Amino acid sequence: MRNLFIGAVMALASLFGVAAHADDAQAPAKYTVLESPLPVADPGKIEVVELFWYGCPHCYAFEPVINPWIAKLPADVAFRRVPAMFGGIWDVHGQMFITLEAMGVEHKVHTAVFDAIHKEHKMFKTPEEMADFVATQGVDKAQFLSTYNSFAVKGAVNKDKEYAQKSGVTGVPTLIVNGKYRFDLGSSGGPEEALKVADSLIEKERAAKGAGQ
Repeated sequence: MRNLFIGAVMALASLFGVAAHADDAQAPAKYTVLESPLPVADPGKIEVVELFWYGCPHCYAFEPVINPWIAKLPADVAFRRVPAMFGGIWDVHGQMFITLEAMGVEHKVHTAVFDAIHKEHKMFKTPEEMADFVATQGVDKAQFLSTYNSFAVKGAVNKDKEYAQKSGVTGVPTLIVNGKYRFDLGSSGGPEEALKVADSLIEKERAAKGAGQ
């Protein structure tokens, strides 16, 4: 895996620069404990966040590994994706994801967007280009464009940018468990090992919640 300087050409892009430093007997690999925990969407659940970018080939390759894992998560675990936005095309793609999520159709077209970029070499540089594509997936083009340019979506973009900045992430895909622990595929030893780290940290957080009750 190789690091990518922020702003590099999308076709060559893949970020994996997050270094992990914290050791724990319960975890099979190293991870970073965040100095300031990040907020979680639902405090009643254990949250797992994947920071990703549609243009990242490693994020794309991670999809068939992480998706079955997500489908089997227990009821006390919540998973969500947060687009990494480091400027340029990253921001454009991040806003596309947030728009689809706001419309409630992200789950229907997420894989299709990934496939279009990595198999068909589509760039999705403009909202109009995105709208034309999602229309082929059954999404209303006019509604997509109005949502993309909406105040709510722009607010969500700023919120996700702040989340990524505070997490200290420098590469994708990166996982963050319950706003406290950050690790990537490189530090974990690969996609499957990363999910083992996630499972271990979920158990750690579950035990901590139980002890606090």
